[in-house]
Amino acid sequence: MDFSAALPTFVVTLREGFEASLVVGIVLACLKKVEQTQLNRWVYQGIGGGIVASVLVGFLLGGILQGVNTYQSPYTPIIKECLATLFGIIAVAMLSWMLIWMTQQGKQLKGEVEQGIEAALTGENGAEKGIFLLVFIAVLREGFETVLFIIAKFENSWKIPSIGATLGLLTAVILGFLLFKLGVKINIRLFFKVMGVFLLLVVGGLVLGVLKHLNLVVMFLAQLEPSFSQWCWVPGDSCILGPLVWDGSEILPDKTFPGIILKSLFGYRQTLYLGQIVVYLLFLLIVGSFYFKSLSSSTPSKSAENVS
Repeated sequence: MDFSAALPTFVVTLREGFEASLVVGIVLACLKKVEQTQLNRWVYQGIGGGIVASVLVGFLLGGILQGVNTYQSPYTPIIKECLATLFGIIAVAMLSWMLIWMTQQGKQLKGEVEQGIEAALTGENGAEKGIFLLVFIAVLREGFETVLFIIAKFENSWKIPSIGATLGLLTAVILGFLLFKLGVKINIRLFFKVMGVFLLLVVGGLVLGVLKHLNLVVMFLAQLEPSFSQWCWVPGDSCILGPLVWDGSEILPDKTFPGIILKSLFGYRQTLYLGQIVVYLLFLLIVGSFYFKSLSSSTPSKSAENVS
């Protein structure tokens, strides 16, 4: 059984899950500080509710794709590839935004969560509801981004990617437990910096997948409607991707080790076209420059770098 598909979901879920663990840990610590530990159960209910809602979203999106697959129509392949393209674009946009936003706002996370707790404790709707919603939204946000990534990258098989996501989530929970319960010092800034670079490359691989689906949309349209054939400016399977630049089918195939690892983790393809390479490099240049600029402008205090 090929477990390489579990690697990218492990990376994404570990980063997303650890961010959610930080929020939960800060909430629990603040409740203990103000002697409101009787509200802890609402924190755990918020965690459970966020996870369940994320799974339901996954089933909903997966059900839509399965429904399209069973629909008998000449346009079924086009609709399927259009949905895959749409899910991929949304996943790339959300993960890229999260990567940059978290780097810029991460040092203010503790203050923002504490303000949310204060508002919940003094709100008219009751502290229980406020605490539940604070945690629920935090977990749901990270869960939705992860589920959307899995749907976009592995639209045909989710079993192995789901295993990677589960392991990433468990690892994030363990890190949160070590940090807030056992007082183990963790360099949070270094963790997010390293995971951010991995995530940047993982999302870059997802960009290549989006281009593949978009290329298939145009190809299928050209086959059904000759008028769309003018959209294919290169004959053959590449269509809108341009001429072939790299063919590593003999040197580094993407169906055997180590190519299969590079494909699952970073979106490597044994055949790469000019359009794919240009868009991939533009993505890394634009998003990467914003990311590393936010890293250089972020100067958290020593206490923020090592939380115990």
